[in-house]
Amino acid sequence: MKRLTNVLITLLAVISFQGKAQDTVLNAAAQKQEAAKIAVVESYLGISNSLILSDSLETAKNATAFLRSLEKFRFKKLTLEEMNAGTTTRAEIRVLAAKIAETTNINTQRKIFLELSTKMWGIAKNVQPSGLPLYQQVCPMTGATWISKDQEIKNPYYPKNMLTCGEIKERI
Repeated sequence: MKRLTNVLITLLAVISFQGKAQDTVLNAAAQKQEAAKIAVVESYLGISNSLILSDSLETAKNATAFLRSLEKFRFKKLTLEEMNAGTTTRAEIRVLAAKIAETTNINTQRKIFLELSTKMWGIAKNVQPSGLPLYQQVCPMTGATWISKDQEIKNPYYPKNMLTCGEIKERI
């Protein structure tokens, strides 16, 4: 009987250890996914910020960083249909980001960024880091949209003439 008790105690200890090890693995995976989300959002915002500064070289550099961050990001907890749509959109975003990275013409970069921002908002809910609100902002004069983590308007399309022209269209 004593032997059976020892075996049961050992078995319970092993099961408890396995549960803790599994929790550790799951926690590490969640942290890795969260870091990937932060990298995607921050690198997208880097493109926007460099457009606000009208720095085409920095914009190209940030577009390259954005491409790298997209490679590390994986969609989680989606239906098959959502996964397919997200994968297609991500592929389109990659093409647009590569075009931004390939040119140093600031006006061309802004034109491409407009399309990239529209597509990016489509997957923003899946990319949004926890605890970080994202805002879709719009220039009411042109309809151009972009994503910001701040409520303050800084228009990346017309920073010289209409830096603060815009409004929040949507929040997630």
